[in-house]
Amino acid sequence: MSVVLITGANKGVGLELTRIYANAGDTVYACCRQPESAEALQDLSREKDVKIVGVHIGDDSSVKDMVAGLGDVTIDLLINNAGMAGPAFDQQTATTMDFDGWAETMNINTMAPVRVMHALLPNLKSSNNAKVVSITSQMGALSLDMPVAFAYCTSKAALNKFMKLAALELGKENIAVAVIHPGWVKTDMGGPGADITPQESATGIANVIGKLDASNNGGFWKWDGEEHAW
Repeated sequence: MSVVLITGANKGVGLELTRIYANAGDTVYACCRQPESAEALQDLSREKDVKIVGVHIGDDSSVKDMVAGLGDVTIDLLINNAGMAGPAFDQQTATTMDFDGWAETMNINTMAPVRVMHALLPNLKSSNNAKVVSITSQMGALSLDMPVAFAYCTSKAALNKFMKLAALELGKENIAVAVIHPGWVKTDMGGPGADITPQESATGIANVIGKLDASNNGGFWKWDGEEHAW
């Protein structure tokens, strides 16, 4: 069995990923900002080996406190799932930008996954087959021209580039790195008119993660297992 740490685990795709790994018998550290209101996680923790962790991934001290609480626990899989859509869409265009909102979007979508990964490197390095997966978006692909949500798109593009480069270095430490587009999902962010359910997305993502190794380190994948153009 593996030890999995998932951010943004209280709802949507993160909650379903937590459920998948917990049902498989893995130990899951399910991270969210407000554990006291994460009722679905609380229910799951009564049945499975799910440990709910309160953390604000956008805050250095909060992440350090989380890691201190973990101690020397080996982490086999880190899933950076937490994210945000950014400012109102009419405030993140080519001609109008909420710069404070853009900075916060970059903090949560780009820097936070790196912040969490860096903090957990000792825990990951103690695994024999560690993996770091960040949930990105096709909207961060330079190959896709979609002139909407400029703050969000650029935050995901920056995340993609960082993790692609990080894979080159962390691969030397036997840590496989990947970014995965979850599809257009029926979540608070994706809306009710999206293509797939959180359960479908999470199942696909888990299947992709299961196939990650040194041979495909540094990849950009779709939830259904197809490679995504950068």
